[in-house]
Amino acid sequence: MKNLFWISLVLFHFHLGTSQDITIKDGATNEAIAFATISFGNGKGTFADDEGSFRFSKKLYKDVDSLFFSSIGYADLGISVENLPTEIFLSQEADELETVILSAPLTGKYKYRKQKEIGHDNYFDCWLPTVESEIAVKFNPYDGAPTQITQLKLPVVLEASQSSKKGKLRKFSTLFRVSFYDVKNDGGPEDRSLYPSKTFLINQTTDDPFELDIEELKIYIPQNGIFASIQVLGYTEPNGKLIKAKKYREIKTRGGVEKVSTTYRPLLPFTKEIEGKNTWVRRIFFNHKTWQLFDLTYNPNSKLVRSGHDDYGMGAEFKVFYREQ
Repeated sequence: MKNLFWISLVLFHFHLGTSQDITIKDGATNEAIAFATISFGNGKGTFADDEGSFRFSKKLYKDVDSLFFSSIGYADLGISVENLPTEIFLSQEADELETVILSAPLTGKYKYRKQKEIGHDNYFDCWLPTVESEIAVKFNPYDGAPTQITQLKLPVVLEASQSSKKGKLRKFSTLFRVSFYDVKNDGGPEDRSLYPSKTFLINQTTDDPFELDIEELKIYIPQNGIFASIQVLGYTEPNGKLIKAKKYREIKTRGGVEKVSTTYRPLLPFTKEIEGKNTWVRRIFFNHKTWQLFDLTYNPNSKLVRSGHDDYGMGAEFKVFYREQ
């Protein structure tokens, strides 16, 4: 019995030494920072859950020696994994503290208008969502009039290859986040969003398109437009809690070990039916999160771009406040 006790104690400490849950908090308020970004410095990373918690294991991340924490409104922080604490405190950025979006609510008579989504069911012409990437689509004021976005319509593809022997789609639950960005002088999204964001779940029962109500966010489109982005955060448990799992796998090849990002359902259909270029993308853990137009300069080998499927056909519903004539 005594030996069993010591074996259990050793295993307990071994577990603590190889895997631990870490919580990211606001250094001023001590409140958890939901869905904070954790980069591993190698082009990969993960996200904290809604309670600011994530799990780090040296066994899983053998080549990771530093973690880099970030979240909108906070200064980035890098910490060595050698002496990793169980709580990480981020400092609010001074310039962000004084930044407030002044947007008077639109009032008066309005009409509902729609911008139809564009999708398809060919999963060979789809974007494969990973936690590495964020996709942004630009919306302009409807008819040039004051416009509020009340709903986003997201085309999705639930691929037949994920069906069971009985023909039913296998169960899954994926957590996404929608964010909004002002338009920069080069026509792309700003690096940081000061607008509210929203998380939502998509599963095997989702209709196409997925309709996301965002009227409560009070997103009003500036005269030069606004970008709406979607980003996958990972699979969730049945209760909607983000699963603390590794977001990539390592495959041994003749050239060494390659890190292959986990792809998540559903797929996002890209289209060739939109005139011009309307879609921007960026790597969350790479290249300083720089936004790039989704064309051959982003990835000259992209099958989607080379085939002309270079836009995500996100739709929307608006409240349009027409001025009295």
